[in-house]
Amino acid sequence: VPNDQVVVIQKGKKDGEPCVITVNCPDKTELGYDLCIIILVFRFCTTKRDVSTDGKWCYVMFWVVSDPGLSNVSWKILKDRLLSICPSRCVSFYLNQQPTRSIAPSVYLLKFCCLDRKGLLHGKH
Repeated sequence: VPNDQVVVIQKGKKDGEPCVITVNCPDKTELGYDLCIIILVFRFCTTKRDVSTDGKWCYVMFWVVSDPGLSNVSWKILKDRLLSICPSRCVSFYLNQQPTRSIAPSVYLLKFCCLDRKGLLHGKH
């Protein structure tokens, strides 16, 4: 996805019509939460949202309306903030790479012997 298509903001055609904010980037834990916080900080109210993810890639759409008392929205700053929390594509590429050789997990065996149970979790002292 080209960088200019990671976050797309389509303004409403008429006054009062919702704007559509689309985010298309690699997924990460709490990405939806982070996006919502930024949208709320810019004093938008979400009227509808749609999220699609496969755990690796995320596509999120927000339909938002601005606070009636807010006259001037800095769309560039909003877009930059949303872009700043999206993981970059190259990070996702490296995280999803499989190791070139398979490494067997280390397995350890612990043997434990106790005659009087002293010092055990629920033992009597």
